[in-house]
This record gives sequence, C-alpha cells and structure tokens, in this order.
Amino acid sequence: MTADFDERVLRRIVRFTIGLGVIGAMVALARFGPRTAGGFLCGASISILNFWTLERMTIALTSGGGARGSAGLFGLRYLMVGAAVYVIVKILEISLMSVLAGLFVSAAAVIVEILYELVFLS
Repeated sequence: MTADFDERVLRRIVRFTIGLGVIGAMVALARFGPRTAGGFLCGASISILNFWTLERMTIALTSGGGARGSAGLFGLRYLMVGAAVYVIVKILEISLMSVLAGLFVSAAAVIVEILYELVFLS
C-alpha cells in the first residue's frame, strides 16, 4: 500500500464521518427534537476532532519527530473530551446518550470505509 492510498483512505474516512454526523443529526432532529440533534452533532464534532488529533499524532510519530509532544497530546485529549462532554451534558442540559452516540461517528465511518473497500476495491 502506498502513501497515496493511505491519504485517500483518510480523506474518505473524514468525509464519511462528516456525512454520518450530518445524517445522524438530521434523523435525530426529525425523531427526537433539536436538543438531541444538537447533542449528537456536538458528539460527532468531538469525534472528528479526536480522529484528526489521532491522525496528526500518528503522522508525527511515523515521521520520526514530535514524539514527546504527541504523547502529551494523547493523554491530554481524553481529558479535554471528558471536559467537553461534561459541559455539554451538565451546563447545556443535553442528553448524555445523544452525545455518546455522536462520539461513535468516527468508528462508524471506519466501518463504512472497510465496507467501501470490500465492495469497490476488491
């Protein structure tokens, strides 16, 4: 596998994540209302940000530089995600389940990418 292939895979995963986040928010809006849709969208936004930081950390580690900063960011990002979820749930009074559902959008996008590769690239 080439670096070009890897870049295309990452771009597709980001697009799938954004698409699933928007579609999920629209379904949540139609079915459960604006607060739930907002919670799902917040969770999906955190999910895409988390995926982006993982991608950047992996690039930094594999390129041979920035390992110390990346390791610090690795631990810090979970604290930041936890703080963001706490603020969304407690202060904005949005359902925890909708935020947690949004947090799984990146994982769902990876599964969609696997299915995409099985169907179109094999």
